[in-house]
Order: sequence, then C-alpha cells, then structure tokens
Amino acid sequence: MSIQVQNLKELSLSDQSPHIPGNCACLPLRENRLVCVEYPAVIQNLDRALESLGGEHNMSKTYANPNRRLELRLRPQDPFCHSLCGNRLDSSNLLLRVRRRVRKSDPTDVQIQTEILGIIVTTYKFQGMADFQCLAVHPENGSKMSLYDRIVLTRPESQDFFEQPLPYFLPPAIFSRLDTPIDYFYRPDVTADAGPHKNFIGLNRARRPHNAIFVTFLDSVPNECLEMAKVNWLRVCMKENDHRAEQQIKEMFERRPIWSRNAVRANIDMHPDKLKLLLPLVAYYMVTGPWRSLWVRLGYDPRKSTESKHYQMLDFRIRCSTKHGYSVGDVLVKPKRSSLSYTLPNTFNKTVPRKQSIERIQTRSYAVVSFAQESAYIFREGMVPPHRQMFYQLCDLHVDSIQRVVNANKGLEKKCDERDGWCVVGTTDQLRDIISECIQKVVRSKKNKTCKRPLSHHTGIIVHMMNRKEEDSDEQEPHLDEEPDDDTDEDAEDEPEGSENEMETDMQEYM
Repeated sequence: MSIQVQNLKELSLSDQSPHIPGNCACLPLRENRLVCVEYPAVIQNLDRALESLGGEHNMSKTYANPNRRLELRLRPQDPFCHSLCGNRLDSSNLLLRVRRRVRKSDPTDVQIQTEILGIIVTTYKFQGMADFQCLAVHPENGSKMSLYDRIVLTRPESQDFFEQPLPYFLPPAIFSRLDTPIDYFYRPDVTADAGPHKNFIGLNRARRPHNAIFVTFLDSVPNECLEMAKVNWLRVCMKENDHRAEQQIKEMFERRPIWSRNAVRANIDMHPDKLKLLLPLVAYYMVTGPWRSLWVRLGYDPRKSTESKHYQMLDFRIRCSTKHGYSVGDVLVKPKRSSLSYTLPNTFNKTVPRKQSIERIQTRSYAVVSFAQESAYIFREGMVPPHRQMFYQLCDLHVDSIQRVVNANKGLEKKCDERDGWCVVGTTDQLRDIISECIQKVVRSKKNKTCKRPLSHHTGIIVHMMNRKEEDSDEQEPHLDEEPDDDTDEDAEDEPEGSENEMETDMQEYM
C-alpha cells in the first residue's frame, strides 16, 4: 500500500472544489450575542454550578459592571469560603451545536449536523489559584473537629449558646490580593548603587534631594544649612525675582522664627519648585513635638523660648457627625482623597480619559483668591476651613476665646511638653473644641439661610475657589515612603467623599 504525502504548499494550491461532498459547509450566522464562563470544574449539576456563581441575578449584575470580576464560591453555604475570581476578557468565538446521528442498522452510516447558535463576545476565565481557603475546624485528639455548628447561626439562639466555651478560631483578616503565581527571586537590587550613573535609564525617576535638615523634639538645633543646599539654590537663583524672594524670606524668618509652608506660600509669590530649594537655606524642618511639620529658623530653639508658644502647631480635623450638630453634607468642604477609590480584589482598573473642566475666568475675583490663600493657614470666627484637616499655628487663630486659652499660663511656663509645648496640658483638645463650636455656628446659620433663600452666586464662587486651592496646602504628617501626588489639577466637583488627609507631605520632597 502506497501513501502519497503532500506538503502544506501543495495542499493550498490544490483544487478545493466546493461541490465535493464533505469538503465544507455553509451555515447561517446568527446575531445572538453570548457570554461564556469557563467553569474550572466538571459540571454534573447545572443548578449547583449556577449557585456557586451567585445565581443568574448576581451574574447579570457582574456582567453589567465591566470592571468587576466574576466570583465563584466552591462552597456557597460556607461563610468562610474564599471565592475565585474570573477575569473578563473580550472574545470573538462562535458557539456551535454539533449533532452526530448513527443508523442502528448500519453503524458506518453517520450523519453530522452543525448549527451556529451565536457569537461569544465576552469570556470569563478563572486563571487564578483556588488554594486560598479557610476551614472552621479545630484539631482535637489527632482529628479535626468542625466548628460550624457552634459559630454559624442558623436560627435564633438563647444566651447559653453565646456563653458556651469554644476554642479560638480567628479567620484571616484579609486574603492575598494576588491569586496568580509569581516567581519572585530574592536578590539584591542591581540599580541600588551608591554612586549615581549619568546614563542609567530606570523605571522610576530618581529622587532629587533638596538637602533639608530634619529635627525631632529631642535632637539638637542646627545653626547652619547644608552646603549642598546653598549649591542647589545658587544653581536656580538666576533672576532678580529670585534674589528678592530670598531677601524677603530671610526678613520673614527674622520677624517670625517659625512658619508653616502654607503661610510662606501665601506671603511669597514664588514657584513651589524653587521654594523647595529656598526653605532649607534659612530653616530646618521639625518632625515631632509641638512644632512638627513647621519650618524653624536656623539656630533658633523653640524649646528654650517661651515666646515660641504662639507658633505651636494645632492639628485640627473637622468633626462630621450628627452629635456635633451637622453631618458630612452640611459642611461645604469636599475631600481631596477618598477611601471609596480603594480597588477590591474582584475588580480591575481600566484607563479612562480624564474629565475636563472649563472655568469662567471672568467670574474670578482677586478678593476671593486672596481670601482663599489666607484661609489656607489663618482661621477667623465665622469661616469654615477649606480642608477637612488643617495645620494651624496658634498665632494664626484669630479668635479671642482661643487666645485667652493660649495665654492662660502667660509668665508661668515652666517646662516644654512634647504634646502641648509651653501651654497648659490639655490645651490642644480645648482649642479643637472651640474651633468645632465656631464651625457649628457657621453651619447652623447657613442652614437657616438655606431654608429661607437659596445661596447667592458669589457664595458659590467663594466655596469653589476654596476647593480649587486644595493643591496649595502642602502640609501633612511626615511619611517617608510616599511620592507626591502630581494630579492635583482636577476639579473638586469630580472628587468623591470620604477624605483621609488633605495635605501633601513636606518631608518626602526633601529626602
């Protein structure tokens, strides 16, 4: 028997006549749009498979949200079951129905019928691992004792049920966010060399040190700045405005030895990048103590002078709850960041175009802009802070009741406390209560005005300008492992609620 073998080229050039039986078939293509779920198991009961996916209702909700992953619970009735997540992928497959009919009298007589049911445009694939599971069991006498009947409530129980002794069972607070295996070989970073490489191309931009001096409450005070701070400033100090700003900031620190960065930016017309280089030239940065997150003149020790009491820092956060007389919606201060942007492990991000905002420039007023700059570091009675969290200096709190509390021990200061400084112990909490009462009065008065008449157009401009100045507030608790957020130009109206911290970090920009 001889076998003739044809290569691929010969087969492609050969005559493939459509009239040869069994060579090809023309099938009608239906326009049905289908969704495919690649179930990672052998399905013997369709109802149980749908139950493990949350039912048809849950699958429809998942499909309606393109950013959500499909959850699969192998034990749907187990509250401790960790779900598998299926990734949503675009596809262009066809769903075929193939029927093979064989004649009983003649097994060689086979008839095959093929039908296209629709087009699969979306496919859910479970590409992760399924071994992250937690079982409510307790080892006892070499065996595993189930705890489900003791800790899972299936019906109302009496008090004795909750008082019965049970072994400790603590489920994990969170599972791993990564469900796909990753080969990570621990080895030293080849890019972390001591000397910089001029022609090295890395993934991230290298830090630009600004040579600031950081001082804690127990450290000694420096008298001079670092030599590299002078070199960096001379490198960018080229214009007359830069020399004028240098002289102005020196006069400011001679007149007032301690400043916050917001206060400096409100009093000096200077680019923020150059201000980063100029501040380490005349001041050092306090990390802890009553003057934390503030810039102190070189050679000045606030722990030895009672006059520095007026320059202490007050960390104030707006209290939003009904017990304080107002809720989150009553305070016209929108947050900059939100915990709602936290991405769950059953979702994935897609790049979306940034929303564009158009402002009417002619509606701005210089008085409104000046008010917004001043409100970044000064608090007066009858105003609402522009941010949920503010860092005020005591001398910038222009309220008579606050100043009376600050000067309660004037001339009787004995020891500088790390929390309250030269003030009486507990002054910080008392000042926060006074500011909260002032804000409560403003919110109540605005409520009464809103009930009588709508807010005017000018009030909306002031609130809008105060929200637009959020990127000018750059003070925050010191964090060493964060990068500054450069996307601070978005409109405040596009930001969700639920703020955490409104200020950028000073410390990270000088590392």
